[in-house]
Amino acid sequence: MSAAATGVGSLPGGDAREAAKTVTGSFEEFPYLAELPARGPGADMIGRSLGLLVDMYAHVEPSGWRISDRPGRDSKRGRSWLGEDLDALEEFTQGYTGKLKVQAVGPWTLAGALELHGGEAMLQDPGACRDLAGSLAEGLREHLADVRKRIPGADVVLQLDEPSLTAVLLGRVRSASGYRTYRAVDRQVVEGTLRDVFAVHDGDVVVHSCAPEVPFGLLRRAGATGVSFDFSLLTEREDDAIGEAVEGGTKLFAGVVPGTDAPLSDPGGSVMGVRKLWRRLGLAPGTLAESVVVTPSCGLAGASPAYARAVQAHCVRAARSLADNPE
Repeated sequence: MSAAATGVGSLPGGDAREAAKTVTGSFEEFPYLAELPARGPGADMIGRSLGLLVDMYAHVEPSGWRISDRPGRDSKRGRSWLGEDLDALEEFTQGYTGKLKVQAVGPWTLAGALELHGGEAMLQDPGACRDLAGSLAEGLREHLADVRKRIPGADVVLQLDEPSLTAVLLGRVRSASGYRTYRAVDRQVVEGTLRDVFAVHDGDVVVHSCAPEVPFGLLRRAGATGVSFDFSLLTEREDDAIGEAVEGGTKLFAGVVPGTDAPLSDPGGSVMGVRKLWRRLGLAPGTLAESVVVTPSCGLAGASPAYARAVQAHCVRAARSLADNPE
C-alpha cells in the first residue's frame, strides 16, 4: 500500500491553468482544487468561501470582509475565479478516477473573520453564527454537486480550513479594536455546528489548521475523518489525542515540509518525525501508510513558484519513503 500525498490549498501566481497543470502533474493520485490568493480580494481563502454562501453576501472594507445586504463586486469576482479554477481542473482531470480534494473555510474561522455592519466579528453574535453556518452548508452542498458533475470519477474529499478554531475555543480572537477578545464559544456549540456542516458531504471530511493545539478529539467527535496540521507544532501533550484518533481510523494529513522557501532535506528525512511519533505511540509501523497523508505544513501562497513545484514533488517522494520504510 503506498502512502498518499496532496497539497493544502493555495499556490503562488494567478494562472488557473498553470496551477491545475502543476497540481495534477505532481499529485497524480490525490490532486486538489488550487487556490490562487495573489489575484486579490475574492481569491483569498476567506473571500473565496464567502462567495459560496447562499443568500448571504460580503464586501471588502479596509479592515477586511464585511457583511452586505446584496451581492457586490467582490463576492462576484470570487465566484468567477472559482469557476475559472474549476474549468481548469476539469480540463486536466478528463477521465480521472480517484481522490480529489476541495477546500473551503470552516464556519468558526469564517465567523471570526467576517464583520457585522458595525465592524465587530460575527463571532460575537450566536444567531449570526448559526445563520452563517447554515448558509455555508447550503453553498458547500451546491459546490460539491458541481465538482462531482464536472469530474464524475472523483471521490471528493472536503477540506474545511479552521486555523482560528483553537482561538475560538479559548477566547483568543481579538475584537475590532484589538483591545479585547471575544468570549470563548462553548465547546458543544462549536462541535454541533461543525457536525452540521460536515453532514453536507457523504464522503471524507478533513479539517485543516496550521495553528498550535489542534483539538483532535473535538474534531473526531464532530465527524471529521481526517485532520490536517503543521507537524512541527505538535507537542507530546497531543500524543494521547493523536493515538486515539489513529486507532479510531482518523487519517492524519501531516504537514512535514515548510510552506515557504527553505532547503529541502531528503524525502526520508522529512517524514522521520512521523516514524518517531509512531514509535512513541507504540503503533504498528505497518499502519503508517494507510493512516498518514503527506502534505506541506500550510498553503504555498507565500512560496516562489519553483519552490511550490519542488515541494509538491518532494511530498510525493516522502510519502513513498514512508510506505517503503515504515520502521
